Amino acid sequence: MGAIRLDLILRYLRPHRKVVMVGVASLVVVNLLSVSIPLLVRRVIDDLQDGFAFQDVLTQAALIVALATLMGAARLYSRMLVFGVGRQVEADLKQQIFDHLLKQEPGWVQTTGSGEVISRATSDVENVRKLLGFAVLSLTNTVLAYALTLPAMLSIDAWLTLAAVGLYPLMLMVVRLFGGRMMRQQRRQQEALASLSDLIQEDLSGISAIKIYGQESTEQAAFAGRNRIYRDAALNLARTRSTLFPLLEGISSISLLLLLALGSGQLESGRLSIGDLVALILFVERLVFPTALLGFTLNTFQTGQVSLERVEELLRRRPLIISPVSPTPPALPSQGAVEARGLTVRYPNAPRPALVDVSFELNPGELVAVVGPVGCGKTTLARALGLMVEVDPGQLWLDGVDITDLELAELRARVGLVPQEGYLFTASLADNLRYGEPDAPLERVEMAARQARLEGDIKGFPDGYQTLVGERGITLSGGQRQRTALGRALLVRTPLLVLDDALASVDNTTAAEILRTIRREQANAQSNRQGLGRTVLMISHQLSAAAACDRVLVLEEGRLVQQGHHSELLAVRGTYQRLWDREQATEQLRAAG
Repeated sequence: MGAIRLDLILRYLRPHRKVVMVGVASLVVVNLLSVSIPLLVRRVIDDLQDGFAFQDVLTQAALIVALATLMGAARLYSRMLVFGVGRQVEADLKQQIFDHLLKQEPGWVQTTGSGEVISRATSDVENVRKLLGFAVLSLTNTVLAYALTLPAMLSIDAWLTLAAVGLYPLMLMVVRLFGGRMMRQQRRQQEALASLSDLIQEDLSGISAIKIYGQESTEQAAFAGRNRIYRDAALNLARTRSTLFPLLEGISSISLLLLLALGSGQLESGRLSIGDLVALILFVERLVFPTALLGFTLNTFQTGQVSLERVEELLRRRPLIISPVSPTPPALPSQGAVEARGLTVRYPNAPRPALVDVSFELNPGELVAVVGPVGCGKTTLARALGLMVEVDPGQLWLDGVDITDLELAELRARVGLVPQEGYLFTASLADNLRYGEPDAPLERVEMAARQARLEGDIKGFPDGYQTLVGERGITLSGGQRQRTALGRALLVRTPLLVLDDALASVDNTTAAEILRTIRREQANAQSNRQGLGRTVLMISHQLSAAAACDRVLVLEEGRLVQQGHHSELLAVRGTYQRLWDREQATEQLRAAG
């Protein structure tokens, strides 16, 4: 067992110290009563040898029952208090971890792995709860049990006491040995169950693909394999438990038999009374459970400490993207003007930067496309504008203000980002559309749906805007999911709208209609003297859509290699012309086929 981290344990218990102290005090009462009852039984038995008085026996029996009842109530109270502390710490930790995770940059979660993060937030927190609840209670109870019971036993007969508890170290070793094995086996069982659950979830999500390719038998075989692993893990755990508890009962029985054998000789010689022997038997029985539980407690303590350190490591992780200590107020009114000055972005552990010395300007109300080969840095540029990746100061400006000087909430209130995969929550269409503004009226929700060319689809749904989209929007098509995510961004009306290939799953006609809607919105804003409308940066693989934009930025290997209007870029030999020729050739092949 590693070094005990009392500093960590006490830090988590300190806010609940009054409750813990009352719980410990209750345990002291429990153990004092546990010692008093056998001594009282001894006196009653010894008194019976001198004569039988029914009234006296009845009085003593009533007293023993009263003390046993009080002991049971105190024990229950202490368990409720200490276990309650463990549950409260668990709830507080989960909330603290959840709040902390929401502050982290998306890249960290992706590189760390959601499974690892979830494991620390669930199973590790549960282990901490067991440490601060069960382990603390059990260790305290064991210490008190031995501290109060052993002196009482030694006062009756030291030799018999040593003989009776002499086998308890063996019991502790057995529990430690089997307890460690049981914990490993239980962990394997949980892992096997998680793997089985993952397969079920995956197959239910991909049921269409399974049927299309006729892979039912393959998936059945995979399930049978994982189910077999789970069965074997469960059986191994059951065998270990079935072996351990009879062993503990056997050791306890041997201890009692040894006590009876040696005690009978003491009775015969007159050095020990019957009451003394009965009291010793009761004391030995009382120490069996705390001793057997001690092994499990030590294993739980060790596991809990490891989990506590893992949780602390998670909570100590500081996000790389945070609001500045003294943020600069945003420019008012916000126009959506963007300027990049030598923008360079490198992901952690990446061999080369994703963006290198990129410089450009977006004028207020402008519709600008970003195109380029796969992996050229288009998505990184989109994420940089929303400060979803690290950006060095002085490289990216919004309305004349360095975005790294803005409060994160202020920045993201001015930049609407529609990612490649627009995430939908398990809620209604209306709730997904108004996710950025939960209190938005239905009229604005409907307008956003019209702008995203989603209204016609919604009319075909049985529940309209109240249609549940299912987990991650599984009930919708890819184009419907993307348009829902687009409608969500359009409803918020941020000065800058960034579309990260948000129209990839939409046909060219619908994409053109959406762009015309955005154009019309810009014109209406200008005619109504509401400013220049919103600035739109559209990342796209569809150069036909880029042709309808005011300007086109061309990226290649993380560098800005061309910029200008569609017709201007076609007139010169370069990356854009090459991409255009390739797209036209693909369209001709598709039309011919």
